[in-house]
Amino acid sequence: MRKLADIKGLIIDLDGVLWRGRTFLDGVPDFFSFLRTNSLPFLLVTNNSTASPNSVVDRMDGAGVRIDPDEVLTSSQATAAYLQHKFSSGTAIYAIGEDALKGALSAAGFHLHDSADGVQAVVMGFDREISWAKMTEASIAIQSGALFVATNPDLSFPIERGQAPGAGAFIKAVQLTTNVEPLIIGKPEPPLFNLARERLGLTAEHILALGDRMETDILGAQRAGIAACLLLTGVTSSDQAKASTIKPDWIFDDLPSLTRKLTRIHE
Repeated sequence: MRKLADIKGLIIDLDGVLWRGRTFLDGVPDFFSFLRTNSLPFLLVTNNSTASPNSVVDRMDGAGVRIDPDEVLTSSQATAAYLQHKFSSGTAIYAIGEDALKGALSAAGFHLHDSADGVQAVVMGFDREISWAKMTEASIAIQSGALFVATNPDLSFPIERGQAPGAGAFIKAVQLTTNVEPLIIGKPEPPLFNLARERLGLTAEHILALGDRMETDILGAQRAGIAACLLLTGVTSSDQAKASTIKPDWIFDDLPSLTRKLTRIHE
């Protein structure tokens, strides 16, 4: 059985753990103060392909928490890293997503096309300007043999007013259209967790993953051999956690309750 005392580093989700919509959740500054005081390394790891390291740094600064861009890992970055192992620089890609995803792909040396013509891969992430035309181009490219890659499978996206459609909702539409299953890079699949573990420089048994979503954050961590802690401040309620076949190693009501527990362990 895992023990919190054995944890030497953390993988921390963003949406539903540190904030919800535009509002920071309780206890964020105290939690990171604890991590810094006890020299516990961490990575802020998100399935949100619209996030960039610099945008996360700026967002955290708004809560009075200073982090380095190297302490952030996004599904867009992980997707670009994966594709670099599959294709050479200059390969043509059709991407559905926002600036962070397209920027990560461009920085990795890929040429982004605005149509399906001649592309070797289709990459889909969260896009608040998604359209029928974009999904049609993606579908045509995939039917022509392009590799179908998706940043993350989240069907919903937490906002202050409730749940909005996530990247997975649009990815599923293209999957059903083409009858081709995408390669998922983000949680709960291994690539994002493996890259996070490598960046932390720790073995899986010494890492704790914090998340709010059972089918991505918790399941993905456990598949990677990493202990998982569910926080009930996001999309999963206590009743849903009890009913789920996915069982986190720990469940806490919120970040302050986790911080208090870790503080007692490190006293």
